[in-house]
Amino acid sequence: MGFAVLDFHRLRWSLLAAGLLAAVGAGAVAASLHMEQQAEQSFRQARAQQQDVRARLARIGDEEAVIRRQIGRYQEIVARGHLGRERRLEWIEAIGRIVAHRRLRDPDYELSPQHPLAEGLLPGGPGSHDFLASTMKLRLELLHEEDLLGFLGDLADKVPAVVQVRSCHVERLPPGSAERGSGARLRADCVIDWITLRERT
Repeated sequence: MGFAVLDFHRLRWSLLAAGLLAAVGAGAVAASLHMEQQAEQSFRQARAQQQDVRARLARIGDEEAVIRRQIGRYQEIVARGHLGRERRLEWIEAIGRIVAHRRLRDPDYELSPQHPLAEGLLPGGPGSHDFLASTMKLRLELLHEEDLLGFLGDLADKVPAVVQVRSCHVERLPPGSAERGSGARLRADCVIDWITLRERT
């Protein structure tokens, strides 16, 4: 049984409708794929922006922690009297108290005029402050080495300056050379920098 022209006329609207529906369906699929690609691209951009914001927040947190530490260190420097004019009288009084506490003989010392600290000795650039040093030559008689370590430790803890020991030479005293009753067996010759900071004006 053949396909008649009359049958074609009857089906042509159905065929046209089917073709139109197929075209609409293909367009919808293409539009859906395009929208999916755009959504995925937007998601990747949003995720990248989120990671960037998190990285910035982390950097800000690190910078804030550094600033807080620097402020705390600066406040500690101010509280300990390391900033400002040198306080020689307080240094000498502190030496006297330490010597008395540790029952040492009175030391011989000579304190030089204040001078700028050599830049090579600084732990970085001086920034807005000048580092000044007063060099002391100190001679101290001791019973044993621990007396020297304790004396220097007390200096670092109790004086309003940064104490930097440049050198210490310890030698044994000859028998009978120490003053009678002092009991000293050793003599230390030290060079010490008393460092203060002065804000530039």
